[in-house]
Amino acid sequence: MQESDSSGNLEVVVLAAGQGSRMRSALPKVLHQLGGRSLLDHVLTTVAGLEPTRVHVVIGHGAELVRKRTQLPVIWVEQDQQLGTGHAVSQALPGVDDSSTVLVVYGDVPLVSVDTLNAACREAAEGNLALITAQFSDPAQLGRIVRGPSGSVQAIVEYADASEAQRGITEINSGILALNAAAMKQLLREVQPKNAQGEYYLTDLIELAVQNNIAVSAIAALDPDEVTGINDRVQLAQLERIYQRNQAERLMQAGVTLADPARLDIRGEVTAGPDCYLDINVVLEGQVQLGCGVTIGPGCVIKDSELADGVNVAAHTVIEGAHVGEDCQLGPFARIRPGTVLAEQVKIGNFVETKKVQIGRGSKASHLSYLGDASLGEDCNIGAGTVTCNYDGINKHRTEIGDRVFVGTNSTLVAPLTIDSEAFVAAGSTVTTRVGQSELAVGRGKQRNIKGWVRPDQRKNEGS
Repeated sequence: MQESDSSGNLEVVVLAAGQGSRMRSALPKVLHQLGGRSLLDHVLTTVAGLEPTRVHVVIGHGAELVRKRTQLPVIWVEQDQQLGTGHAVSQALPGVDDSSTVLVVYGDVPLVSVDTLNAACREAAEGNLALITAQFSDPAQLGRIVRGPSGSVQAIVEYADASEAQRGITEINSGILALNAAAMKQLLREVQPKNAQGEYYLTDLIELAVQNNIAVSAIAALDPDEVTGINDRVQLAQLERIYQRNQAERLMQAGVTLADPARLDIRGEVTAGPDCYLDINVVLEGQVQLGCGVTIGPGCVIKDSELADGVNVAAHTVIEGAHVGEDCQLGPFARIRPGTVLAEQVKIGNFVETKKVQIGRGSKASHLSYLGDASLGEDCNIGAGTVTCNYDGINKHRTEIGDRVFVGTNSTLVAPLTIDSEAFVAAGSTVTTRVGQSELAVGRGKQRNIKGWVRPDQRKNEGS
C-alpha cells in the first residue's frame, strides 16, 4: 500500500444509525438524554472542540427525528441497511477528502473527552492508525484488543468471535479510531463479513493495517468511563450518575459547597463563583450563571437564569429565564417566570409569581401575589394577595408602578394601569384608573351592616 499524505484537515464521522433495540423505546438511542442533553449532542459538542473541517453523521433508524432535534451544523449521511460499523463508515467516506484525517466516533458514547480524541488525531496525522482502548475490570461483551509478543496491537476480536482465552483479555476496544482518509478507504474495501454476525466490522481495519505495514497506535483513554457506551436504560442511568458526579466535582473545585454531591442534577451549562452553597435536590437546567456567595435551598429548580452575588434562594423556588440582582431574597415556594428582571435587594416571598416584570432596588412582594407584565420602581411594597390583571381574554396589558409605592393587601390592579411614585393603594381595592403621585386610591364597595340578619340554615328551621 502506498503511503498517503495525512497532513490535511480533520473530518469526523459520527456513527448514529443504530436502532438501540435494548432501550425498548420508539426514540432513536442517540436522542435519549444524559444530563438534559441528547447523547448525540454531547458527542457533537465534544468533537466541535477539535475544530474539524466537516462532521459527517451517519443516521438510519429514526433519521428524520434525529435531523429535527439536532441543532449543530453537520453533514447527514443515511445508512439504508444496517450492515455493521464498517459499512456505516463507508457510507460517509465518499464525502471525505483523501488528504484528511478521519476520526470515527460513536453517537452513544457521550463522555469521551477532547483530550483523548486529540491524542488519537495527532497519532493519525503521523501516518498511524490510532485506536483508543481502555482497561475494564469486567469487559463483558466488548471487543478485545489482541497484542503480539512485542506488545504491539495485532487485531481486535469481537466477543462473539473470541476464544475463551481472548475473552479473558481486559483491554477493550472503544471503537473510536483515526486514520488518513485515503488509507481508510482502501482498507475498508478489503473488509469482508467473515464473522458470526455477517457484518462488515470496522474493527477489521486493525488487522488489515498490520498486514499493510501501517503502524497501529493504541491510546489508553484517560478514564474508562469516557469510552463507555450506552445500550440500555440501566447503562444510561449508570452513566448519568457518573456524569453528575463529574459535574458536581467541577463545581466543588471552583469553590462551591454542595450539601450532598449525589443529590444535585445539572442539565446544561453551569458557571458559579466561589462560596456558593447548594442544598440537596437542586436542579440546574440550561444556561445558569451563579455569582459569588449565592445560596440555594433544597428542592429548587433554576433554568436559563443569572443570579448575581449574594442572592439567597429559599426552599422549593422555581426560577426560569430571569436575571436576579445582587442580594435578592427569593422564596420559599416562589415562582420566577421568564422575563423577570430584579434589581438589587429585591424580596420575592412565598407563593409569589412573577412574569415579564422589572422590579426596582429594594422593592418587595413578600407573599401570595401575582405580578405579570409590569414594572415597579424602587422601594415599593406589594401587599399579600395583590394581583396585576394583565389579560383581558385577548391581549396582555402592562402595569407601570413608580418608586416608593405602597399597595395594600388583597388589591386588584386592572391593566393597563399607571400608579405614580409615592402613591398608596388601600387594602382590598380594585384599581382601574391612574393613581397620581402621592395620591391614595380607595377602590372598595361601600360596606353595609344588616341588622337582624338570619342565617339561611336558621331560616329553614324556623319555617318548619
